[in-house]
Amino acid sequence: MDSVRSEYYARLGVHIVEQLNKRRMNGAYVATREQAVQHVRAMIPEGSSVYRCGSMTIVEIGLVDAIYSIPKVTVFDPYRPGLTAEESMEQRRRGLLADFMVTSLNAITLDGRIVNLDGMGNRVAALSFGPKKVILVAGMNKVASDVDEAMKRVKHHAAPMNVIRLGLQNPCKETGVCADCKSPSRICNMWSIIEGHMVKDRIFVLLVGEDLGY
Repeated sequence: MDSVRSEYYARLGVHIVEQLNKRRMNGAYVATREQAVQHVRAMIPEGSSVYRCGSMTIVEIGLVDAIYSIPKVTVFDPYRPGLTAEESMEQRRRGLLADFMVTSLNAITLDGRIVNLDGMGNRVAALSFGPKKVILVAGMNKVASDVDEAMKRVKHHAAPMNVIRLGLQNPCKETGVCADCKSPSRICNMWSIIEGHMVKDRIFVLLVGEDLGY
């Protein structure tokens, strides 16, 4: 990455972290994915329970493997190979009582609001209440100017790309454009816009100076 972009991302990241602090949330900025993995792993003590939610970002940077390497960790992982649909659902339910939740976010605004859109709702539910600590790892490509732009980013960028990734037969797979479909496999069902939190610093956003995930 060129030096201008790196400096821009760093300054913008620091600004967003300041806005998160004003909203009783917390965060940090790191330049690389390697630093992100080290930062998150250091936050999770030995013997903790961790709810791993769906996120291309945390897979892409190797964070899932790093979490599994923590001594005596219990990972609630709906995506563990070999699980039945019922077992995967049970992992989601049990994850709501975990010490930590680790995932990404769909968008974050310049003033520190966090925007997500879910198909099943387990991720947005856990963001709101349940796990004692929420850690969100996001590349700077997830930054939007305001909530309207964040929602547009989710509907017209992140959602169609995830539909393609998952091999779902929703209209946006063919067109790349949201059709507000009523498909049984629709992944755009439940919005979450987090303006702040009564539990100070429960939500921690780690911004990474790279383009990560969708």
